[in-house]
Amino acid sequence: MNRTRAMKVAGLVGVMVLTAALAQKAPGSASPIKIGGAFNLTGALSSLDAPAANGAKLAVKEINAAGGVLGRPLELVVYDGKSDAATITNVASQLISSDKVTSVIGFTDSDSALALGPIAQKAGVPFVTVGATSPQLPTQIGDTMFLAPFGDNVQAAVGAEFALKNLKGRAAYLLVDKSAEYTTLLARYFKDAYLKGGGRVLLEDSYRSGDKNFGAQITKLRALATKPDFLYIAALPDDIGTLVKQVRQAGLNMPVVGGDGYDTPLLVQVGGASANNVYFTTHALMTAAGTPAVRKFIGAYQKLFGKAPENAFAALGYDTVYLVANAIRRAGSTDSARIKAALAVTANFKAVTGTITYAGGSRVPQKAVTVIGVKNGQLTLAAEMAPAYVPKP
Repeated sequence: MNRTRAMKVAGLVGVMVLTAALAQKAPGSASPIKIGGAFNLTGALSSLDAPAANGAKLAVKEINAAGGVLGRPLELVVYDGKSDAATITNVASQLISSDKVTSVIGFTDSDSALALGPIAQKAGVPFVTVGATSPQLPTQIGDTMFLAPFGDNVQAAVGAEFALKNLKGRAAYLLVDKSAEYTTLLARYFKDAYLKGGGRVLLEDSYRSGDKNFGAQITKLRALATKPDFLYIAALPDDIGTLVKQVRQAGLNMPVVGGDGYDTPLLVQVGGASANNVYFTTHALMTAAGTPAVRKFIGAYQKLFGKAPENAFAALGYDTVYLVANAIRRAGSTDSARIKAALAVTANFKAVTGTITYAGGSRVPQKAVTVIGVKNGQLTLAAEMAPAYVPKP
């Protein structure tokens, strides 16, 4: 997912170099291979980025325990972007100019990726985003930019197809957060796919992230002569719990559908019982009902951090480290240009959140989408789909 937020320029958080257990030296190893980790550990996106950073730390620990890469340990150099564009640009400069990392991973939103990406591109350092899902990122930034997740055009198309087929939703209400690229793109792709599938949008409305009162939007929704079968709300993690709570309090109990910005504990923590009958597209179901790879990951995460993974972004952080480590092995080098070249020809890389292949020059993998439904406060598997129609990026 993505995020735009104008905040006061915050000071750069001190680097958290992961040594000891997270950077154990492989037998006979030389200096560690440095991978930059840029995550919004605080601020509006921390409920997604903090689990992603933990997943990345787990992967580094496992890889080093197995002997490292090219006979050397990995070292994950992590900074906090604070969900702030100015801080993120400072993070990028620190990682590339001072820490001399071979590659960078991180961020779960496209606006943060857009703040860091151009700096990595200028330096020729490959940047693999953990969870930013705009399929436009590689074109906007350049040939150093790779996505570990699917694109928003794919997940939005699945949301539209799921609503039409599984929820029998022929008429929709569309609410869009206009403050972020993620939400605006997601809504655009959803509308394209939904209309293509024969659905009707009865009303399209907007708000800006950080709004606390959605009474004006709800009033217009309730005034519709024809009531929608469901609501598609393109929202960020900090807002969705409050939104669904106010919608339900207004007596609107139809299904709510959205994207992976809903994949945060805040949905149920803030929304409470109002989160029931909410469905969202994401990267994997992080419960015991998930795949064998998911269950193995859950066990390892629980052992290291003393808690279950908070969401699928934890697994995406884990997958991204393994993806970069695989590219370094295949490149046989820590040279950034060679790592980038190896990443570009990645094929059939098996990960917790699906298989990653960069085909036909694309640096966005084509992966299946998981649809999760909230029932009795619990996340349940509603569907796993690949859409029949995908809007152009």
